[in-house]
Amino acid sequence: MPVTASFDIKVKICGLTNVADAQAAVAAGADAIGLVFYAPSPRAVDIETAAAIVMAAGPFVTTVGLFVNADKLEVERVLARVPLQLLQFHGDESPQYCEQFQRPYMKALRMRPDLDVNTEILRFDSAQGILLDAYCKGVPGGTGETFDWQRVPASSGNNRAKPIVLAGGLDGNNIAAAIAATTPYGVDVSGGVEASAGVKDPKKIFEFITRAKA
Repeated sequence: MPVTASFDIKVKICGLTNVADAQAAVAAGADAIGLVFYAPSPRAVDIETAAAIVMAAGPFVTTVGLFVNADKLEVERVLARVPLQLLQFHGDESPQYCEQFQRPYMKALRMRPDLDVNTEILRFDSAQGILLDAYCKGVPGGTGETFDWQRVPASSGNNRAKPIVLAGGLDGNNIAAAIAATTPYGVDVSGGVEASAGVKDPKKIFEFITRAKA
């Protein structure tokens, strides 16, 4: 009898600000961790802290750097010191901007009411994946709000032309419903597993990952 492979949801814990939280995420089974290089964010990290977090994550966890309309030199300065494996662009960056760093990247799309999701996905054909996040005017992310999951492009899991990562207001209470409604490649959470802004709750991290992968 042939063995049927099940789809394994990938989980990224974003907005980590210290080594202890990163270690808790890895111990709970996170596939990726995210570091925010955007000064206005309460979850922003400096280069020295980011480098320590990446080293603590180990070799088999994807380390992601989040940037918002950053100057090219700023991104290069981070990359010179922090061995990030994936870049996440969360602003109004063009495909040409994202491609110039010669590193795999994921493009975040904020789900404005007038956004043509499929057109934008095609525009960022060089992206490793597309992250869909809630839209709040003037706020690039981390709003704690969900969006209409019916807007996520049809198809499921790895069968999509481009891997979709679902974000926006996810937590341990709604993650199962979110995955059932959208069948994404992966999910991204920050505020939904926090004790306070920038400080993670290990119990919430464990519950979120366990429910996402159940």
